[in-house]
Amino acid sequence: MNATGFIFLLFLHLGVFQIGCSRNASAQPAVVNIGAMFKFNSTIGRVAKIAIDEALKDINSDSSILKGTKLNITLQNSNCNGFLGMVEALRYMATDVVAIIGPQCSVVAPIISHVASELQVPLLSFAATDPTLSSLEFPFFVMTTQSDLYQMTAVADIIDHYGWKDVIAIYTDDDWGRNGVFALKDKLAERRCRISYKVGIQPYSSVSRGDVMDILVKVALTQSRIVVLHVNPPIAFMVFSVANHLGMMGNGYVWIATDQLSLFLDSNSPFPSETMDTIQGVLTLRQHTPDSDKKRAFFARWNDITGGSPGLNSFGLYAYDTVWLLAYSLDAFFNQGGVISFSNDSRINSVAGSTLHLEAMSIFDDGKLLLKNILQSDFVGLTGHLKFNSDKSLILPAYDIITVLGTGIRQIGYWSNYSGLSTVSPETLYTRPPNRSSANQKLHSVIWPGETLSTPRGWVFPNNGKLLRIGVPNRVSYKEFVSRIEDSDMFKGFCIDVFTAAVNLLPYAIPYKFISFGDGRKNPSYTELVNKITTGDFDGVVGDIAIVTNRTRIVDFTQPYVSSGLVIVARLEKQRSGAWAFLRPFGPRMWIVTASFFIIVGIVIWILEHRINDEFRGPPKYQVITILWFSFSTMFFAHKNTMSTLGRLVLLIWLFVVLIINSSYTASLTSILTVEHLSSPIKGLESLVTDNEPIGYQVGSFAERYLSEELNISRSRLVPLGSPEEYASALERGPGNGGVAAIVDERPYVELFLSSQCKFRIVGQEFTKSGWGFAFPRDSPLAIDMSSAILTLSENGDLQRIHDKWLMQSTCSLESTEIETSQLNLSSFWGLFLICGIACFVSLLIYFLQILQQLSPAPESASRTSPDSSRSRRLQRILSLLDEKEDPSKSGQKRRKVDNDGDEELGSSPKRRERNNSNSNSNRNVTWSN
Repeated sequence: MNATGFIFLLFLHLGVFQIGCSRNASAQPAVVNIGAMFKFNSTIGRVAKIAIDEALKDINSDSSILKGTKLNITLQNSNCNGFLGMVEALRYMATDVVAIIGPQCSVVAPIISHVASELQVPLLSFAATDPTLSSLEFPFFVMTTQSDLYQMTAVADIIDHYGWKDVIAIYTDDDWGRNGVFALKDKLAERRCRISYKVGIQPYSSVSRGDVMDILVKVALTQSRIVVLHVNPPIAFMVFSVANHLGMMGNGYVWIATDQLSLFLDSNSPFPSETMDTIQGVLTLRQHTPDSDKKRAFFARWNDITGGSPGLNSFGLYAYDTVWLLAYSLDAFFNQGGVISFSNDSRINSVAGSTLHLEAMSIFDDGKLLLKNILQSDFVGLTGHLKFNSDKSLILPAYDIITVLGTGIRQIGYWSNYSGLSTVSPETLYTRPPNRSSANQKLHSVIWPGETLSTPRGWVFPNNGKLLRIGVPNRVSYKEFVSRIEDSDMFKGFCIDVFTAAVNLLPYAIPYKFISFGDGRKNPSYTELVNKITTGDFDGVVGDIAIVTNRTRIVDFTQPYVSSGLVIVARLEKQRSGAWAFLRPFGPRMWIVTASFFIIVGIVIWILEHRINDEFRGPPKYQVITILWFSFSTMFFAHKNTMSTLGRLVLLIWLFVVLIINSSYTASLTSILTVEHLSSPIKGLESLVTDNEPIGYQVGSFAERYLSEELNISRSRLVPLGSPEEYASALERGPGNGGVAAIVDERPYVELFLSSQCKFRIVGQEFTKSGWGFAFPRDSPLAIDMSSAILTLSENGDLQRIHDKWLMQSTCSLESTEIETSQLNLSSFWGLFLICGIACFVSLLIYFLQILQQLSPAPESASRTSPDSSRSRRLQRILSLLDEKEDPSKSGQKRRKVDNDGDEELGSSPKRRERNNSNSNSNRNVTWSN
């Protein structure tokens, strides 16, 4: 009995073990259930349903994949209207499926993604393109199509390519629409563009034509004419119909629709001509899928199945590839030992018993392994290369850029994340290095709304009946630049004429009116005037407005129409000749260096001539006098008593230097004594800052802030002056009599002041560089167009003619307006002194080498003496040779050798030999003390 029971238990255990082993070994089931959620009656849903069915047929008939396992896809009609779609999706999640293809709508996707993450069921959406469906928040959500983040990047690149800055965004007011516009805003900001106005439309079909008309009327009153439309197709066609009725589909407007419009056009063409007429010139994008034999074959197959209705669109291609992506991933899943099994979630069981029946939901145990294989997929489908990057986005995103033309569409280019805009297909660009340079961004020509080839400028003045409020300073001085006409609101002057001439060159009319700023008793503060733009009091400022750093931070300026900068004006006095006028041609350093070189050259000549020239020998006092006399006399005549070659070389170069110095001194002294010279104690900016004298400035000018804040000059030294008459009076009185030592003002004012005041001059150099321009609000397109007009005025000469009309009123000569010193400085002659110094150095070097050559001792004598005595004798020998009298006719070693040979061969008389010996002995006895 016991043996029988033991055997029974043993067989039972072995049977259970075998069953368990066979379950693990044959984990690949015969059928794998997959869900699919989308809206059947939508444009995407109708195409996706057919594409998914065809993909399922192809996979189940292919024996090379899944190896006997069949895919079973259960379709679920899902509503995109928020709550209902969420309920339907939650009910569908209760079924045991290993993956879900969908959802279609971005509104439902976040809720489903949270549930999928808990149940570990991968979601593969071919139509939800919300850029906020991130991989971090929704780890089990996989977007198998292109994200709207890339589409909005393409839109931003198009806007930047055509030079537009302000954009209007009309969007569906749900998560998909709002998040898409937020992505567009960020991408435009990267290109220094912006959304100037955005408005949402109710995302339901209950939106009325009146609601759309109210929105578009507000859009028409704005400045921008670039409209980005990010709505679903039914609303898009309603918007275009109303826009056409309001005249907003004509010349000047640009409409850019996202890929929902191209999707509808691809699926429902041909359209009635009345419908196509309302969208002529509209730009739209379409997800790019590369051309291939597989894709062309599927299009032919599609036409056979559907007869061309509905037409195949890019989302249908992505739906087809999504099913294949899941099939490849399941095949790899089973090859890695993955098992399809589900388990209950204890957290869900804790709320069991409610009417929601949440306990029906179960966790896919190996869901993470399947998700891993999905993200590691790498194959080529109908849409091209399907592979995911680290952000779970498909690699190499690209879009076709198309425009509606006639009864169809015309492709004008491509956009790819690899190289931006191009007229070449992205597949060709992938074989080249990426190039995002502006010169490489190209698109074909476009026929814009209104049937024009000219690229719209993208903005107009708002059609709200308001005039541009242009602030103008009400000056009380220098009225030649700008002044108010008495008893009127009109202004005149140089700046006003430039503004009106530039406005006349614009290709559109500007409705504006001038508004006076200032009390008319003193010049207003120009900083306050510019700040009025930021507060909205003015739409622009026209006048003599200096372009300075602080102002450019808050407003935009046009191209400068006048060059400007701060200069110093001072009173000048005639410079008297005086008893010491002869010293003025040279500066102090020039005098010192010149005198030093006279002495240096004299010493060098003395060294080179001392041994052979009797004029450079004698007592020390006589030799010092000879050096000084020789060197300084070279100023007046050329010497012929030098005997050495090196001495003559040095003297030749020195005489050339003396010639140049003498000529320059003579010319400068003549100018000083015969030409009237003016001088001022203020020499430039440095002396202005270091002195404690009062400084004048023009009331309202930025010079006050610059002097006090940038140059740290005490405000107690700054004296405000309001008119040219006050300028002249303050400079005449001077700092000792309640006036000023100098005035700091902008060059245009100073030049006009000096044209009638001949006693004053500009001293020093202009120490700031700026200009005058017209100010407008930040990012105002009018500033750019006015800049182009000002450049045109400059090129055609009108700007100079306006300048001559108002500012050429000179009554005194403006020659030599800026005072510069007439002294000659060392910087003008250092090259001559350098050449002379090098000649002296080289000559001395050669001379001393010759002396050292004569000192080479005989080997026998060198070996007999100690080192110390040898050095002592050598030094004495050098000094003796330097002072030794040498026969000028016997210079060099060759002549000495000839003399020795002659004595040996021909002999010499005893008297001559005795005389030579006595001369030699006497020369050796001469010391440096003689």
